[in-house]
Amino acid sequence: MDRRPEILARVVVTAMNLRAILIATALLLIAANASAQVDPFEFEVYPYQTEGKGMVELESLNSFVPNGHNHGGAGTSAGDFASQAMYRTAFELTYGLTDHLEAAAYLNLAHSNGDSFQYAGSKFRVRGSLFEQSELPVDLGWYLELEWHRTPQFDDNQLELEFKGIIEKDIRKFQISLNPIFEKAAFVGPNKNKGIAFGYAAGLYYNYLREISPGLEFYGAVGLIDDNDPLQAQQHYIFPVLRGDLPSGIEYSVGPGIGLTRGSDRVLIKFNLELERFVGALF
Repeated sequence: MDRRPEILARVVVTAMNLRAILIATALLLIAANASAQVDPFEFEVYPYQTEGKGMVELESLNSFVPNGHNHGGAGTSAGDFASQAMYRTAFELTYGLTDHLEAAAYLNLAHSNGDSFQYAGSKFRVRGSLFEQSELPVDLGWYLELEWHRTPQFDDNQLELEFKGIIEKDIRKFQISLNPIFEKAAFVGPNKNKGIAFGYAAGLYYNYLREISPGLEFYGAVGLIDDNDPLQAQQHYIFPVLRGDLPSGIEYSVGPGIGLTRGSDRVLIKFNLELERFVGALF
């Protein structure tokens, strides 16, 4: 009896099962990428020092992805739009309530490849510094934020709470800043019943000149604290940056970002610009 048709049928079934497994694995990895997100609207490491009482600052936070992913839910994309050729900008208005406490509101705008700018959401936060500078071996601060993602195509977590710790140390001309980040989807959205996600932002700077100084910044996210994503599905970036203070209270920070894992976008570019002027205390 010729068994070749039966063997051929088994080979075809095995190949189909293998294909189904590969497709399912790919879908799981895409879902994992979506759960380990950095904030692409805010590539910024927060320092210990807050705005002084009565100080107002307007900041423009910008990023562009020249080499990213071509489907949604991967890289810095947390929604339906692909990260490839995505341009994002956030306008931040900060006011110093006291010398150790500030409040801020953000307007997030973005456009995907070939589209016009769209409203992507809003954020509201307070940030504070603890103790006086240099009173402790390291300077400590905190940051609490409410994120409202109004457009699910950019992020399907409609409402999120975020807490950042701020740890800073100056060693001669070097400055080290660490921001551990804890984030929780709240009240609404597909991830509202999931746990707390962990990420980080960190910076190492050499204060060479007031007008121009080099540094390295690091950003990443590992997924839920109690259920980390696989390493290659996580996002981790390194940014060589230049920053400085220009005349008239203008500050800048600019540099390319390199993705370190498959779950990251390959190349990003960030450009942040801060404008500050004194308007006096409200009370």
